[in-house]
Parts: sequence; C-alpha cells; structure tokens
Amino acid sequence: MMIQTKEDQTIENLTPDSGEETENQILNEREQRKNFFSFVPHINGSQFLGVSMIISALILGGTWIYTNQSKLVATPTADAKTVAELSKAVLPVKGVTLPVKWGDLGKQLVDNGVIDQQKFEALYAQRGGLDESDKQLLSGTDNGNLMITQENSGVLLNLLWALGLGNKNEILEKGPMMDKKYGGADKFASTGGWTLAVGKTMNHYSRHSMIQLTPEQQALVNRVRQNIYRPCCGNSTYFPDCNHGMAMLGLLELMASQGVSEKDMYAAALAVNSYWFPDTYVTIAQYMKLKGIPWNKVDPQAILGPEYSSGSGYNNIKNQVAPISGNSGGSCGA
Repeated sequence: MMIQTKEDQTIENLTPDSGEETENQILNEREQRKNFFSFVPHINGSQFLGVSMIISALILGGTWIYTNQSKLVATPTADAKTVAELSKAVLPVKGVTLPVKWGDLGKQLVDNGVIDQQKFEALYAQRGGLDESDKQLLSGTDNGNLMITQENSGVLLNLLWALGLGNKNEILEKGPMMDKKYGGADKFASTGGWTLAVGKTMNHYSRHSMIQLTPEQQALVNRVRQNIYRPCCGNSTYFPDCNHGMAMLGLLELMASQGVSEKDMYAAALAVNSYWFPDTYVTIAQYMKLKGIPWNKVDPQAILGPEYSSGSGYNNIKNQVAPISGNSGGSCGA
C-alpha cells in the first residue's frame, strides 16, 4: 500500500463548514441491542453467554443488513433552516475524501473469501445494484483515496467491516473479543452478523495478512481505538463487537499503515461515523451550536469520546436539544 498522508498533511473536507441532521425512529432491534451492550461490562460470563446467544440467533435467523437512507427531514419541533444548515456541515453532499488509498483490498477480501462476491452483489441487487465506483472498490486493483458519501456509506461500512474482521491483528486475538467470560468471539454481532463470507465467518477471523503494521503503527491503533465510541452501544473500538466497531477497526489499521497522523485519524473517524450515524452527529452539531461552537471548530477526539458518541452520551445530548426526525443510519448487521 502506498503511504499517502504525512503528519503535516491536511485532509480534504474532513471538517466542512456548515451542517444538518435528522433522527429516524430508532429500530427496535437497535434499541434492544443498545440496552444490551450498555450493561455488558456489568454482567458475569454465564449471563452474557446466554443473552449473547439470543442476540446471535436473532442476527443469524434474520438478515441484519446495513441500509443507508440518511436524508434528513425536520419535524414540527425542529427548525428546518437550522437542520438544513447543520446537515450541510456534518454530511457534505459531495462527500468527504479520506486520507487512505483502497488499492486492491476489495479484491483481496474476495480472493481470501472474507467476502463472497456473489452474495455481496446479490445483496445490493435487491437495492438497485452497485454503481461503477462501488464495483471498483470490490474488484479493482488500483483504487485511489476512499471517499465517503451519503450514497456509498453503507457499501463502505460493509467493506471496512470485512477488512476489520478478516485482517490478522493482535486486537482480535488478544483483546476483549476473545475474553472467555463472553463465551467466544463468534457470539457477537460483528462476527455472527457477517453473512457474506465464503464458508464459516470464523474461518476468516483474524486469518488474512492484508495490512501489516509496524510495532509503532500497532501502538497507534491500540491507543486511538480506545477513544472512538459508537452510538449504537456503549463500547469503543477497543471492543469491536458490532459492525460499526469492526469497520472502524479496519479503517484505523488502514490509516496507520499508510502513515496517517493521530490527529487526522480522529478527524477521518468523525467524518465516517457521521455518515454512518447521521441523526447522532447532526444532533450533536445542534448541541454544539447552542454552546456557540460551529461544527468545523469541534475537537474530533472529544466528540468521538463517551460524552458524545457512546449510546448513553448521545442520549444525554439529544435530550437537551429540539428533536430532529429522519433516518438513524443503519442496523448493527451486514
């Protein structure tokens, strides 16, 4: 992989100038999952195993697939003009260019069997099919910098999910995913929910050396992952138990391998999380505006922390602002 970003490089469009938000009705399964993982650290192993097996059964019994419908609609209780302005800042229509080259990673994922190309394409055929740029990410060999948009955020989520799950890394082999008190790494949404692999998903768990990190790069990922939370639950990327966490892990490994600075890693992670959870981050932008801080002046690391980006942190924030109605982003499945 080519090293694209240096310590002093500026990331294009990572902190846009204006913004908007929406909040869709939270899907029942997402709400249940949020409540469940909020108390994971406080229950014992046998209790976790029993509940997590139920969660996995729900995942495997149905099709938990990320769908991206992030257009935002104001309710009568939210100011439409404010919502529109915030959306432009948080979710730029033209997208955000990320500081990493994708290269042939999609092809590697297919060749390694982490992604079954027929299953992947069949899934998206139900949604109108993959466009040419998405097809290139899946099978091309010379892809440039990734760009995330409202339209492709779901595809990128699934590609990065596969990368985080399949790439060999000590985080998956020695971290909390392997803690015996949780009953095994196959019991989580990030593993049991990935239904697009060739054969059994766990045959690909941390099995393929697609991104190899130096000790310094590994230390960087280890440090940053503990500070990036996701609003679908109360966990950071330190514990990638759902698709968003596993996808963020894949992105962090990719950025570290290509020389992206810690500061720019947080900026990119915030941009990506914003497209994956549009309701969350437009709501947070609304809250920050009330405090007199425009979105392009926020500290990405602080916003990604538990005070704002964890499930409980976000619930606290949204209770302090006018409600915004729209689509929340996606479920915690493939």
